[in-house]
Amino acid sequence: MTREIVLDTETTGLSPAEGHRLVEIGCVELINHIPTGAHHHIYLNPERDMPEEAFKVHGLSDEFLRDKPLFAQCFQGFLDFIGDATLVIHNAPFDMGFLNAELEWVGQPALSNRVIDTVALARKVHPGARVSLDALCRHYGIDNSRRTLHGALLDSEILAEVYLELIGGRQVALALSAQAEKEAMEGQRERPTARMRPNALASRLTQDEQKAHDSFVASMGEKALWSQYQ
Repeated sequence: MTREIVLDTETTGLSPAEGHRLVEIGCVELINHIPTGAHHHIYLNPERDMPEEAFKVHGLSDEFLRDKPLFAQCFQGFLDFIGDATLVIHNAPFDMGFLNAELEWVGQPALSNRVIDTVALARKVHPGARVSLDALCRHYGIDNSRRTLHGALLDSEILAEVYLELIGGRQVALALSAQAEKEAMEGQRERPTARMRPNALASRLTQDEQKAHDSFVASMGEKALWSQYQ
């Protein structure tokens, strides 16, 4: 079983080194490249003001975030959800930089999960093309009309669709489904019809045994079941 977590974050700015913080984390689960519906989503109080530039990106205001939990209060739920799964992230160095900085500030070790950066993957699959999430959605015909603002959970759900296209995951899912159907059909398959012998086998009964059998059947009357097979 291959478990992957498609992950996205929203922040107050571009760099934790400049004192910027996480304000939202969104994750969705894939098992064998198929979305399971399981997800993890949290808003965070960054303990600082929200710059106007960041607010224009995700629309998360100081007022909205004021009563949300601190990262220190809810990081364990996040760690429990991702476990040791591979993390799938668009522009992974940005999100991993913030996640590891927040973990360091609460005395936790950095994440050791394997990471797949879909920006790097998209550049390999589509060299020279634009690889923003919106551009990839247009390329693959994925509906992102709900994405009027950036949102970590919505972006994770959209990125999961993009990721599956990048790796051929939809074809993988179809192959798994076809294999399961094939196995089910094989389990229900009828045994092939036996071929008739061109010549009947010679009877192994002696004449005395045959006479004794006929007498026994006759003694049961004309309605005896054996009479139908004489």
